[in-house]
Amino acid sequence: MPNLNSAAAPGLPSARLNVIHDCLALALDATERPTGYTQTERETRAYIRSALRQTCKLIEVHA
Repeated sequence: MPNLNSAAAPGLPSARLNVIHDCLALALDATERPTGYTQTERETRAYIRSALRQTCKLIEVHA
């Protein structure tokens, strides 16, 4: 039986999720460079992209 309750419903309103999304997107934009990244920067940006994807999923479920 599927869980019909959103993971975001108990504590995070959609407005808060949108703010989180915007902050993550800004973090990616602010660290973008045409010359390439160090290994640490690549890993950090990968974590930010993952968090951004998860936030997008929560926004979709919450809508």
